[in-house]
Amino acid sequence: MAEQAKRLPRIKSLFDLPRDEYFLSGHGLCAGCTAGTIMRMLAKVAGKDTIIVNATGCVEVSTTRYPYSNWLVPWFHSAFENAGASAGGIARAIEVMKRKGMIPKDKQVKVIAVGGDGGTVDIGLQSLSGMLERRDPVMYVLYDNEAYMNTGIQRSGATPFHAWTTTTPAGKVWRGEWRTKKDIDMIVAAHRIPYVATANPAYPQDMINKFIRGLEVLDEGPSFIHVLMACTTGWRFDPALGITISRLATETGVFPLYEIDHGNFRVTFPIAKRKPVSEYLKLQGRFAHLTPAEVEEVQKLVDERVAEINKLAGKEVIGPVVKS
Repeated sequence: MAEQAKRLPRIKSLFDLPRDEYFLSGHGLCAGCTAGTIMRMLAKVAGKDTIIVNATGCVEVSTTRYPYSNWLVPWFHSAFENAGASAGGIARAIEVMKRKGMIPKDKQVKVIAVGGDGGTVDIGLQSLSGMLERRDPVMYVLYDNEAYMNTGIQRSGATPFHAWTTTTPAGKVWRGEWRTKKDIDMIVAAHRIPYVATANPAYPQDMINKFIRGLEVLDEGPSFIHVLMACTTGWRFDPALGITISRLATETGVFPLYEIDHGNFRVTFPIAKRKPVSEYLKLQGRFAHLTPAEVEEVQKLVDERVAEINKLAGKEVIGPVVKS
């Protein structure tokens, strides 16, 4: 697939962002939740000619409390399991309306699906896969808080190894989640769509430019942006630490930042010296039960993942752990 020649302007600093707001304050998200920041930046980049298709989840229930809404663009609520199908149907309906002269042919209407990890990597995976196979012109944004936070902190396919949830409790027998986190990005990349990326609100320029790139390729097919979303309630941390913990996720190698642009893999935030994973874990109550040996188990998994990332990159872009 040839890379698209036309590229939209990138931002070099947050001062380059549009001043217009399409996601307003006054939402019902938890104090310290990073979802509000993610959605605000997404809406700024997308602009007014945008339709948001929102799967059931934290963002949906917290930003559209009837009769109010924080969205100043058309917004559609889908069920947990069908955001991909709903967004794809809307995108195709726009194409038909253009063909029939109901919408100007040169009018660019962007369709963005937004879903949490439960509605994306588990319940909505079949619908997402169908959307990707059909090459529907939709950007799908996964905000990943690593459990079903909206319904009571139950584990999901995105819950990391050894994390406490209400359905993977920590005690003498169970030591939190015993399965590893599902690699949704490589599952999506296997569909060979134009653009797949991971992003983190602690690195806003990187995240915003990935949103821009994801929208830019929609005339070729769908795009997928996986954004880490630290959850103060489910991860059990001080609300002031959301961005600090998000940053540590990348600095420790737990959540590497990369993109796969037309099959080309690139780490967008190289790390010469990684911090120990213990620095990330110790700030979160969901890992408070871990013994030193269990922390080492998590570190080993992260090391293995980093080795995989470096192999994909063809060089060492994420370095070894250096203890302070």
